[in-house]
Amino acid sequence: ILDDPDLKDIDPTVLKHCHAAAATCILEAGKQKADISAISACLEDCKLDKERIEQFCTEYQKNKDALEILLGSIGRSPLHITDVSWRLEYQIKNNQLHKTYQPSYLVTLNVENSDSGSHSDVSFSCTMEQLQVLV
Repeated sequence: ILDDPDLKDIDPTVLKHCHAAAATCILEAGKQKADISAISACLEDCKLDKERIEQFCTEYQKNKDALEILLGSIGRSPLHITDVSWRLEYQIKNNQLHKTYQPSYLVTLNVENSDSGSHSDVSFSCTMEQLQVLV
């Protein structure tokens, strides 16, 4: 989406925040099984114009069944973190051999799905600031 020529003038940070807000709205509407009038009222409170609200509601209605199936496949309870392991990684050079000197943390969360009893690992890399937000 960042490569879309229509969106090239928009700050990538703002674009990511807008995407996150729209995804949250869609997921909450699906989770609450909200009808079009409730969604419209919420979007009107956010000061969206009528045309955008109608477009959003039309797209939501078209994809509502697929969204409910996706939400149903996730399960009823969130994953439970059973263990955490981490290590500090210090990157000296990147792929283009430019010096970067950036520390980052490699974090692995051991999680358990209480619905199915299955165990799995979730791994990710983050900066010091991101790790502080996570903690």
